[in-house]
Amino acid sequence: MKLSKLLLFLVVLSTISCVNKDEKTTFKFGVWTTADAKKADAEYTKEFKKYKAGGIDEVLINTGTDPKLLKRLVPLATKEGLKVHAWIMAMNRPGDSIALQHPDWYMVSKEGKSCFDNRPYVDYYQWLCPTRKESREHVLGLVEELAKVEGIESVHLDYIRFPDIFLPISLLPKYNLVQDEELPQFDFCYCDECIKAFEKIHHKNPKKSHNTSIDMEWKNFRLNAIKSVVNDAYKIAHKYNKNLTAAVFPYPEMADHMVRQRWDKWNIDEVYPMIYHSFYNEEIDWVGYATQQGVSDLEEKKIKINTGIYIPELKSDKELREAILLAKENGAKGVSFFDGNALSDSNLKTIAATKAILK
Repeated sequence: MKLSKLLLFLVVLSTISCVNKDEKTTFKFGVWTTADAKKADAEYTKEFKKYKAGGIDEVLINTGTDPKLLKRLVPLATKEGLKVHAWIMAMNRPGDSIALQHPDWYMVSKEGKSCFDNRPYVDYYQWLCPTRKESREHVLGLVEELAKVEGIESVHLDYIRFPDIFLPISLLPKYNLVQDEELPQFDFCYCDECIKAFEKIHHKNPKKSHNTSIDMEWKNFRLNAIKSVVNDAYKIAHKYNKNLTAAVFPYPEMADHMVRQRWDKWNIDEVYPMIYHSFYNEEIDWVGYATQQGVSDLEEKKIKINTGIYIPELKSDKELREAILLAKENGAKGVSFFDGNALSDSNLKTIAATKAILK
């Protein structure tokens, strides 16, 4: 009798071990996509079926922060076997009808110009201040409305940072720019609330700094302002039994340098580093390098990394396959593709075939 119980226990233990092993080795495939409320349900069903047949497991959907549209799409995607993440443009809120009623909510450059009416680089750069109580609560309120939607996996933060103090190198010619140093027109946020909050902690005004680019307290203040928004969003998401995820710059040190974003210090469940190698004039092997950097920085944490791959700049399906394998080999738990519209039938066949060899 005792022997039978022992054998039963060993069988159960073996089964649990196998399940845990499968869970640990599961490599997921996602895609970012933007929704259109005018698009019919039948069209979405067709799109979701196409993704699923191509090996995609999850869709990160930008609904323009519209929970009503999200509620409509979740069951359609779920029916086709896809998990749904609610993708939100967080600190950059172009065309936000509520925020636009409050010009004082917007980030201000070192030159003293506000994103409300003087936007860096492109017209859709309308960044809200992460320090000012009203603007950060507005963003967190939007996060909460999405988190309430039944059936989503996570609220997925994008533009959860400051405007680019340094652009990716391949984009500089487009704007006829040389950025060998921090330029005041791209350095944010110097609004009254940020200055006041910083002075309260450090008893000095960054506007009077000899060189703000080497003022570590001022830089850290802004890193912490974003971190604070993320950590509050994390509490909100978990309040509704959802995860918090984010699209971030390639690896923490690089994100810190380029956009005041230090994502290895956040309370968050998963990150999706946008390792778009062509933006930095790098070769395909950089996908593996940047993935490994992030994995190393998160070594002591439970945060998972899903490598973001930029489809339009891939030279071939062979390169697509190589990028996926490089991400997997360097510790990523999945990959996500930007974006759904860019995925060709050939790409999807390649993804499905690559996924099959990873099982």
